Amino acid sequence: MASPASHSNQPVWRCQWLVALLFSTVAGAQSPASPTPSAPSLDGGTPVQGVVIDRAVASVDGKVITLTQLEFETRVQLVNRGGTEAAFAKLDAEDLKQGLQLAIAQRLATLEADRFEAYQLEAGELEKAVAEFRDRMGGEGRLQQFLDVQEADLADVGVILRRGIRAGRSLEGRLRLKANVTEAEARRAKADVVAWRSLPLDTVRQLLAKERFEKLVQQELAQARKANDVRLLMAFPEGGAP
Repeated sequence: MASPASHSNQPVWRCQWLVALLFSTVAGAQSPASPTPSAPSLDGGTPVQGVVIDRAVASVDGKVITLTQLEFETRVQLVNRGGTEAAFAKLDAEDLKQGLQLAIAQRLATLEADRFEAYQLEAGELEKAVAEFRDRMGGEGRLQQFLDVQEADLADVGVILRRGIRAGRSLEGRLRLKANVTEAEARRAKADVVAWRSLPLDTVRQLLAKERFEKLVQQELAQARKANDVRLLMAFPEGGAP
C-alpha cells in the first residue's frame, strides 16, 4: 500500500496494516506460471476451458501457499490486529501482497524454531488467543459466519495465530538483546533528533530500541530468505483484485 496519509478515505484497518508487518519488502516476484491450456471437448467441438480451482502464490521451504490460504490468512491477521471489517471486506491486490509478505516472514521466523522445537506455546496460550480472536470478531455467531464463508474451521484460525505468536517470540528471543539501547545512546539520540528533544529520556530509549529492533528483524529475515528456499509464484497487479 501507499503511505497511510494517502488512505484517508480508506477503512481504518487498511491504514493499520502497514504497521503490522514484520518487514517491509519482498523482492522481485517471479512471473506467474503460464495459463493451463484448454482441454479438448469430448465431442471434438469447442474446447472446454480449464477451471482453475486454486493458484500457488509462493512456497517457503518447499511448502506451497495457495491464493485461498493467503486470502484467509490475511483476513485472520487483519482481524487479529483490530481490523474486523477485513473479515468480510473485499481484499485488493495490495492487501494480498502485504499479507504475503507477512505470511513468508512468519514462516521464515519459525523455520529454525521448528527444527529445534523451540518457542512452543504454553498450556492455554493458544486457547486464549483464539478466545480473543472470537471477541474481536464480535462473538461466536459472527465467527462461525466468517468460517462458513471461508470454508474453514477454528483449527485453521488456530494454526495462523499459533504461527504468529511463535514467529514474534522467536525474533524477540534472537534479537531483543541486540536491540538494547544504553543511556548514553539515548541521550545522543535525544539531542540529535529534534522531535525527540521534548520527550522523556526513557521514551527516547524505547523509541530507539524499537527502531533498532525493526532494522534487525529486516536484516534477519533478509538473511533467512537467502538461506532458505523462498519462491514467489504469482505476481499481483497494481491495484484491483488479483
